[in-house]
Amino acid sequence: MRVAIAEDSVLLREGVTRILSDAGLDVVAAYDNADDLLRYVRSFPPEVAILDIRLPPTHNDEGMRAALRIREQHPGVGVLVLSQYLELGLAMQLLSESAEGVGYLLKDRISDVDDFVAAVRRVAGGGSAVDPKIVSTLLKRRRGDDPLAVLTPREREALELMATGASNQGIADALTITLRAAEKYVSGIFTKLGIPTTRNESRRVLAVLLYLRA
Repeated sequence: MRVAIAEDSVLLREGVTRILSDAGLDVVAAYDNADDLLRYVRSFPPEVAILDIRLPPTHNDEGMRAALRIREQHPGVGVLVLSQYLELGLAMQLLSESAEGVGYLLKDRISDVDDFVAAVRRVAGGGSAVDPKIVSTLLKRRRGDDPLAVLTPREREALELMATGASNQGIADALTITLRAAEKYVSGIFTKLGIPTTRNESRRVLAVLLYLRA
C-alpha cells in the first residue's frame, strides 16, 4: 500500500513515516507542504494521502483545501486529515458528500499505533475513520426534544461506534457482544431514527453524521 504524507512538523512527519513503514506500508513521499504533495498525487496517485489540516505558507487551511482537491480530482485516493484541534465545520465539509475513503483524526487523541495503522488501511480501502470527539460533539449539540432518546444506552454506544467508521464486527468487539447482536443494534438504530438502511459502512457513517448535525 502506497502512502503520501504532508506534515510540516519534521518530528511528526518522520514519526508517521516510521510507524507506517514498520507496519509494512510503503511511504512513497513525505513533504512539509501541500503543493508538493498535490504535484506528487497528480503524477503518481497513492492509495492514501495523509495531511495536516494546517500547512505552510499560512498555516490556515492549506491542508484541508488540498484534501478537498484530492477528493475532487483523484477520487480513488483515500484522504486522511490530521488536526491538532477539532474544527467541526471543516470536518463536516470533508465528509459532506461522501465518507468513502475519508478520515479525520485528532493528533492528540491518537494513542494506539495499531489503531492508527488500521485507520490508514481502512481509509485506503475506501472506508472511513472519524475521531470519536466529532461524534460526541455532535451528540452534545442535540436539541432538548432529542430524537436519540428513543435509543437504549447500548444502542447509543453502537451509534457512536458506527459514526466513527467501525464495522459491525468492530462494534461487536468494542461492546463485547456477538456479531449477530451488533447487527441487531445497527438495524434497530436505523429503524428507530428513520435513517435509510445501507450495508456500506462509509455510507452509513455519512448518514449518521448528517443526521446528528441536523
